Amino acid sequence: MPHMPADDQAPRNVALKLIESHLISGEMTPGEEVSISVDQILVHDASGPLIALELEAMGLDGVRPELAVGYVDHLLLQGDPKNADDHLLLRSACQRFGMWYSKPDNGISHPVHQERFGKPGKTLLGGDSHTCAAGAIGMLAIGTGGVQVAASLAGEPFPFSMPEIWGVRLIGELPDWVSAKDVILEMLRRHNVDGGTGRIVEYYGSGLDSLSAMDRHVIANMGMEMGATTTVFPSDGEVRRFLRSQDRDEDWVEMVADEGATYDVDEEIDLSELEPLIALPSSPGNVVPVREVAGQEIYQAYLGSSANPGYRDFAVAAKIVEGRRVHERVSFDVNPTSRQILQNLVRDGHLFGLLSAGARLHQTGCNGCVGMGQAPATDRISLRTVPRNFPGRSGNPDDKVYLCSPETAAASALNGEITDPRTLDFPYPAAEESDEPILNTNMLVPPLPGEEARKVDLRKGPNHVDIPDFDPLPDEMELPVLLKVGDDVSTDEIMPAGTRAMPLWSSVTGMSKYAFEGCDPSYPERAQEVCDAGGHAVVGGRNYGQGSSREKAALAPRYLGLRLVIAKRYARIHWENLVNYGILPLTFADEEDYHAIEQGDKLVLSGVPQALRCGYRTLTIENCGKGAELEVRHNLSERQVEVMLRGGLIPWMRERIDQG
Repeated sequence: MPHMPADDQAPRNVALKLIESHLISGEMTPGEEVSISVDQILVHDASGPLIALELEAMGLDGVRPELAVGYVDHLLLQGDPKNADDHLLLRSACQRFGMWYSKPDNGISHPVHQERFGKPGKTLLGGDSHTCAAGAIGMLAIGTGGVQVAASLAGEPFPFSMPEIWGVRLIGELPDWVSAKDVILEMLRRHNVDGGTGRIVEYYGSGLDSLSAMDRHVIANMGMEMGATTTVFPSDGEVRRFLRSQDRDEDWVEMVADEGATYDVDEEIDLSELEPLIALPSSPGNVVPVREVAGQEIYQAYLGSSANPGYRDFAVAAKIVEGRRVHERVSFDVNPTSRQILQNLVRDGHLFGLLSAGARLHQTGCNGCVGMGQAPATDRISLRTVPRNFPGRSGNPDDKVYLCSPETAAASALNGEITDPRTLDFPYPAAEESDEPILNTNMLVPPLPGEEARKVDLRKGPNHVDIPDFDPLPDEMELPVLLKVGDDVSTDEIMPAGTRAMPLWSSVTGMSKYAFEGCDPSYPERAQEVCDAGGHAVVGGRNYGQGSSREKAALAPRYLGLRLVIAKRYARIHWENLVNYGILPLTFADEEDYHAIEQGDKLVLSGVPQALRCGYRTLTIENCGKGAELEVRHNLSERQVEVMLRGGLIPWMRERIDQG
């Protein structure tokens, strides 16, 4: 097994080197809890304002990691004051706690962080699930819930379950009209949305020679859509070239696998055999070749997002449409991903080509990827280069969003229908970025000096509500099952994004009105009715809580009285978020027992705190409605048991900070 750090001579893969060099506690055995030191932290305006309130609730006076950055990239539409107020709160938190601040329209956190701050060999923790994109340059980058980020900002090591390391050997070279998006779509085609659960994906092999740092970013970003803990690439000559182009050559260190390094799981992809792929509604794992669905009429082609943020992603699309016109029926939406990339596209003439062809240019940020504008029309197909197509995420509850490469999006925009780009009647227009790009640091504001920072008060708007204290687990719980859902329920369905809900993400009272809207809009009202009577339970299927790291999908239901979730299997981050807000996440000992509980049943648990203290892994639940008992299990570490018994991570952290 490669997880035996006692032998200093054992060859190491990149992922193991990164974990071992930051290991604080735990054994590097798959399934065991380990904790690592955190070098850098990333937050944005959809997670940062709530994190600011959590830091205040913990009593923190300044961040501990060597670097932390707050980005404004999600909440750019300002139809009322709420989003602007969130920007002010995040800016004041950056000043107060000692963080860099990236101003509105500077760009999406992930590509900007790679351009300006990312360093090979470092760890990065982010309040966004796609933080894993930084693995493109040899970082160990992991997304997690905001309250866990707050704990690490306060100096706590980051705990997680030690993953298996999944080595994917790349050979060959991508054909014309096939790009990095098709590589990760191939992985999703093979393994679906939960195939990476409990694993770190590490790419290696000769196929890397033709993949740029931003190509690798595309692949690393969407590793999250397979449920992977993170994705790792080596820091090699290409990463050095990228950092040199950003005037950061001094930040490069080599980070490659040792000769003879092994992996827990092995796989190979011959890049030369790939073809254009597309994910059908409404799952990133529903992948087929583009040729199989070609000819379907489209309404929208959408270019950009953290999943295709690179210069070449826009430049290739620009060359495809150059001198041509997009179809009169198609809205060709272009979403620049960083101001720096936008400036270079302008300098090199690519933006002019896009606009001349009929593209619509939007703000530099996440925009329609999170339903912040650009919602597609009713019953019309939208092709997008974004990472997710969960139901309703676009802002249209009945959307038909397909995920594809920039090549497929641009080709389809020209023809007005889903188009295999290989069928276009001209040669592939490859685009290379200059090794001397325009660099932009003007919209990054450095931290204040310590003494000046301590004089800053958090700038709260009328929408900002302090986080309430929640009660610890009671000895006896008698809980109605308020909701039963199926497999692959996403955090978008539990707590929607978009123009209606996201401006309320800094208000626990406001966000709670949208809890489980994608599953049952009546849930908030029904939950309020039983909240004072002891709360309620929710039952889920496999991969419960997949997708975004948004802790609001745990916080809002907890505010409404959710005390217990029983599911077949959880997505990693949501499971952690449930624990961190004092919601007990259990799994069925026998998955067939999922069918033995119905919505409306009443579940009784006795002596849970004592059972957790004594280390029992199996609990018995009585289903009063059916006069039956069933066994359930938990996978909490000793640390998580203490968090649960104190009512969540905030009171647990408050005690640690008070004790110095």
